Amino acid sequence: MLKRNTQTLIPLITELESYIAVKDKRNNSVSTSDIAWQIDHSLKVFNLVSETLVNSDLELYSTKFNKWRLLLFTIGYFPRGKVKAPKFARPPEVILTEDLVSQFQLVYQNIDNIKSANNNAHFKHFIFGVLNKNRTIRFLQIHTKHHLKIIRDILK
Repeated sequence: MLKRNTQTLIPLITELESYIAVKDKRNNSVSTSDIAWQIDHSLKVFNLVSETLVNSDLELYSTKFNKWRLLLFTIGYFPRGKVKAPKFARPPEVILTEDLVSQFQLVYQNIDNIKSANNNAHFKHFIFGVLNKNRTIRFLQIHTKHHLKIIRDILK
């Protein structure tokens, strides 16, 4: 299995951060959500997943074959509009710039935390099952790229 490096996450987060200036833009033909929603959701997922991974009990790690994980992690793509964000990862009605900035600060801390986490640190995804550190980095890459693509399409 290819070992994933947390450094691959930084350019994605940096690009996401660059869209704060246009956070209120929307394009209903692409998404019913504005760019702020895409950024906030991405950050919430990143931070919640990272914290769950870092705080996981290494003794409880076990994994099973998951066809959806194998398929989507291999192609590196999540289809649009197939899954609704869980309640805990949904942004608030009003998304303030200062809230985004503080979430970005936490993301950069969490990248360092993931880097130093044990390889059997893990989190359980509701579709992809239990993801170890390596698979979690892959999930965060694909998820962030998914929302970056939506943002780029909104801006077209």
